Amino acid sequence: MAAFEESLKKLETIVAQLERGDLPLEDSVKIFEEGVQLSALCKKELEEAEGKVEILMKQRDGSMKREPFPTLDTPR
Repeated sequence: MAAFEESLKKLETIVAQLERGDLPLEDSVKIFEEGVQLSALCKKELEEAEGKVEILMKQRDGSMKREPFPTLDTPR
């Protein structure tokens, strides 16, 4: 998971650089492309982790049942 944190930190640095607006256009485009790649990598890693996460839900009879972790797409 260290790769995720490193990628996220680098992405935050890129966003800060772009927001400052003091880079030449060519450099801005280059780091923007890197940011897009890092964003896709972070999204992929988060989706993989989400697929592994499960929560235990207590049933009315007191038993525990494993269920997938709810996501934004999960109907409530």
